[in-house]
Amino acid sequence: MVVGKNIEKKFALISVFEKKNLKYLCSNLAKHKFYFISTGSTADKIRSMGFKCKDVSKLTKTKEMFNGRVKTLNSLIYSSLLYIRDNKIHAKQFKNLNFPKIDIVVVNLYPFGKFSKKSKNKKIIEMIDIGGPSLLRAAGKNYKYITPIIDHKDYPKVIKNIEKNNGVTDIVFRRRMALKIFRETSKYDKVISDWFNEK
Repeated sequence: MVVGKNIEKKFALISVFEKKNLKYLCSNLAKHKFYFISTGSTADKIRSMGFKCKDVSKLTKTKEMFNGRVKTLNSLIYSSLLYIRDNKIHAKQFKNLNFPKIDIVVVNLYPFGKFSKKSKNKKIIEMIDIGGPSLLRAAGKNYKYITPIIDHKDYPKVIKNIEKNNGVTDIVFRRRMALKIFRETSKYDKVISDWFNEK
């Protein structure tokens, strides 16, 4: 668990299958005093680029399990994503958890559609992303406070918005990103359901 002084820092939770433009994102977020939380290969990649990054497993004190099937499905993560920050009761409950306050969630999903066209059933099943959509939907639901990003093409947009608003995003931008989250995860679920239907 982190010490109390870290709670008021700005944290970005980053967990991406496609790591394109990751250095651009991290370097610009770091300029605006964001700290990084991540999982597995994404955390390793962020550190290899010279940035400090906290592992989700160390913060939650729960190891990644089942070959990575369970990494971010943890109540501490979702507490940070879902508590209403201007609700005094919520804020008090969250403070007692002594956990970082996540302000940005950057996730892109396992490419199920691409794999379903060329892989065997066992590999296809492993490309059904569970944690990614859950993180994005939680952040999207709480867009009043959190910025959810699903597309690496939006990295310049989030940086520009942060620069425009003195280190934070504005609610219009967050709502636009939340809309994209629910559109894209809906499409993702449709591809999966169509695959099951064909079987």
